[in-house]
Amino acid sequence: MRTGFIGAGKVGCSLGKYFALHGLCVTGYYDADEKSAREAAEFADTNWEQELDSLIRKSDALFLTVPDGLINDVWNQIRDLPIKGKFICHCSGALSAKDAFPGIKDKGAFGYSIHPLFAVSDKFHSYKELSHAYFTIEGDQERLDEITGLFESFGNQVRLINAKDKVKYHCAAAICSNHVIALIQESLDLLSECGFDEKSALSALAPIVSGNVSHILGEGTVSSLTGPVERCDVRTVRKHLQCLDEKDQMLYRLISEKLVSIGKRKNPERDYSELEQTLSVDM
Repeated sequence: MRTGFIGAGKVGCSLGKYFALHGLCVTGYYDADEKSAREAAEFADTNWEQELDSLIRKSDALFLTVPDGLINDVWNQIRDLPIKGKFICHCSGALSAKDAFPGIKDKGAFGYSIHPLFAVSDKFHSYKELSHAYFTIEGDQERLDEITGLFESFGNQVRLINAKDKVKYHCAAAICSNHVIALIQESLDLLSECGFDEKSALSALAPIVSGNVSHILGEGTVSSLTGPVERCDVRTVRKHLQCLDEKDQMLYRLISEKLVSIGKRKNPERDYSELEQTLSVDM
């Protein structure tokens, strides 16, 4: 499958390099920023194209690796070009193929959303970790086996997802990847108020964070839950709430309510009613 990329950012660079290393023919890159296209092409050992038409004619599949807000715009640029019989793919976690490429069946092409459940954080190094990424795929049923088979041949785990579930799926990914960072920052801010600098705070939290993640991935959330909420330690929870400002109290209460639901699964015999009442005060 000869594959071209429209968009030479982090995802485009990483996937292009990943594909090339697995023996896929990367036909080239097109980007509004010529410098980015040249860099990506050099990185993936391929060509850069000045014209979309040229890239399309050389490719069996096109990956629109541009920001989510530009996918429809790029589709409108290419929909009247010779795309019949080609795979048109995007990598948005929240956007379905149908929403991204309206009218694609009328053009005789096949649309897919292909999302790596992985934080692509670096343009030239993230490809090294893509072999561990889980890919979710959604789109035209007619050629779906070819697309899933391609990624399975690379050794990746693949899961098909319904178009109606894309936004909820992406929300789950964002919470796990991005919102966790916000919670760790909350811990860092509180430790800063206790006299820690950022380096020492990160060092102090490292065993907790890495240990927690290891236990969760190996044993699940229920077995891994510890702490005052799990123990139903109402007195300590009240003290925690007293040391927080109003906004942080709200965050603590909401997250603790989710922890209570996990605690009930771990300790079905334990009465969490007093703790639930404490967390719901003034909500």
